[in-house]
Amino acid sequence: METLAPAALAGAVFVIALLYASVGHAGATGYIAAMAVAGLPPDVIRPTALSLNVVVATIATVQFARAGLFRGGLFWPLAIASVPCAAIGGAIRLPTQAFEMLLGAVLLVSAARLVREAVATRSVEDDAAPASSAPSPPGATGLLLLGGATGMLSGLTGVGGGVFLTPVLAWLRAAPIRQIAAVTAPFILANSLAGIAGGLVAGRPFPLASGWLVAAAAVGGLVGSQLGAFRLPAVAIRLLMAAVLLVATAKLLVLP
Repeated sequence: METLAPAALAGAVFVIALLYASVGHAGATGYIAAMAVAGLPPDVIRPTALSLNVVVATIATVQFARAGLFRGGLFWPLAIASVPCAAIGGAIRLPTQAFEMLLGAVLLVSAARLVREAVATRSVEDDAAPASSAPSPPGATGLLLLGGATGMLSGLTGVGGGVFLTPVLAWLRAAPIRQIAAVTAPFILANSLAGIAGGLVAGRPFPLASGWLVAAAAVGGLVGSQLGAFRLPAVAIRLLMAAVLLVATAKLLVLP
C-alpha cells in the first residue's frame, strides 16, 4: 500500500498537534487518522500515536498548569481508575479487522461529537458561565467509573482518552471548559504511558516513532497549548478535526 511521504506526514502531525493541544488534547485520534490515510499498518499506528501523545500531552500539561487551570480534585479520581484499565486495554491485541472496525466507530462518534460541540460552543466555552451553568462535578464514584471506562477505551484504541473524556465532563458541567482541558492533558499523558506499559508487559514490540514526527508533534504541541491555555476559539478547530476523522472513518469502514 502506498504511503504519504515522510515530510507530508510530519506536516500533518504538526498541524494536528497544534490544533488538538490548543484545546488540551494530545492528538492521538488525529495522528491515527493521518496514519490510516497514509496506509500504515495498525501495529505501527497504535504505538506511534501513543508516543506522540506522550510528547504533546506533557507539553500541554505544563502549559495549562502554568495558566493556573489544573484541578487536582477532578484529575486524581479519573487517573486512579483509568491507568490500570488503560494498561489492561493496551495489553489486549485485537485482530486487524476488529481493530479497524473499532477504530472507525470511535472516529465516527468523535467526529459527530466535535460537530455538535462546535454548533453549541458558545454555551460551553465561556469560563465566565452564568450561575445557572455553575460547575457541579460528579462524586468520587462517578469519576472513578468514568475514568475506568475511558482508560479501557484508551488502551484498546491507542488514543489517550481525551476525545472520550472532555465531552462527558463538559456535558456534566464538571468544571469550566478550560479547566477541563487542563485536567484532560495530564489524563491523556497518564493513559498513554499506561497503554505503552501494557503493550510492553504483553511482550508486543514497540517501534520507536520517527524523529521527524516527534519533532513535528513537539513544536505543534508547544504552539497550540500556548495559545489554548490563554484563550483560543475552538469552533474552527473542532470542525476541522471532525473532517479529518471522517476521512479516516471512510477509509477504515467504507473504502477497500
